[in-house]
Amino acid sequence: MTLLRTLAGVSLAAGLCISGAAALAAGTDFPTRPVTLVIPFPPGGATDVLGRVIAQRMAKELGQNIVADNRAGAGTLIGASYVAKSAPDGYTLLMSSGTTFTVNPAIRKNLPYDPAQSFEPIGIAGRTGLILLANKDVPVDTFKQFVAYVKASPDKYAYGSFGSGTTAHFAGETMLRAAGLKMAHVPYKGSAPAMTDLMGGQIPFAVDTVSAAIPQLANGKIKAIAVTTAKRSALLPGVPTMAESGYPDVQMDTWLIVAAPRGLPAAVKAKLDAALAATMADPQTQAKLVAMGMDPSYSTGAAASMLIEKELPIMRAVAARSNITAD
Repeated sequence: MTLLRTLAGVSLAAGLCISGAAALAAGTDFPTRPVTLVIPFPPGGATDVLGRVIAQRMAKELGQNIVADNRAGAGTLIGASYVAKSAPDGYTLLMSSGTTFTVNPAIRKNLPYDPAQSFEPIGIAGRTGLILLANKDVPVDTFKQFVAYVKASPDKYAYGSFGSGTTAHFAGETMLRAAGLKMAHVPYKGSAPAMTDLMGGQIPFAVDTVSAAIPQLANGKIKAIAVTTAKRSALLPGVPTMAESGYPDVQMDTWLIVAAPRGLPAAVKAKLDAALAATMADPQTQAKLVAMGMDPSYSTGAAASMLIEKELPIMRAVAARSNITAD
């Protein structure tokens, strides 16, 4: 009986070793088939275009195709929840923004995923600042003038953004609170209609991303007042920051993260980490991002996790103060 138990124990241990070795080998061989990059936005948008640029270069690093899969809707919930529930084997990735990780948790009570626990960030793959814009005929060129202009006619002016509960909405409300202003918020379904109304004078002001604003700023149809990033944008070096305008606490930007479902094998995680790092270091990829109005700044998965942890309470506080909800 003792011999049988011993043999059974040896057999079990051998089986476990073989199983562990097989898992390690599978991770070492990754990827053996195409990888899917889920983009929770419609085709043709900034995140979609950026995602495809990143996917193309990462595919070269991994030696396998990366297929972009647009799963838009519900403020990124559809695509994000799909990835969160996928197998953590490295074959399903997510390219999304702060909307998924810090905005949705601030404005929605019941999420189909946990922003911190459902995902394993691979790294940050680009950032872009947010910017306060004005119609070209509005007599405002600086944030100081903006404050004076709005205070002179309380409740008269409105500002637009590319949607309720978006990072632009959060940035706008943060600016207004810092300056002690009250303005109506006009949410649009995307940057394009908001920019059209701003240029046409239907709204005097708007908050948008630097990348979306650059084409219209270049043709002089709108004016840049201030950016919300800690430093001036390399793409708009003549536009001051909110800190330079006297409001150092107003710092916010939009960032894009590549993430996987939580629980990746260590070998798979290491390969994805290395592939994204090499992609972001590639000069051609960097040039493409800059041409899109993005800052090709790369940060590791650990840094991305820290950013999410830092921003979550900030966004929740802004949402509570300004009564921003998903409705």
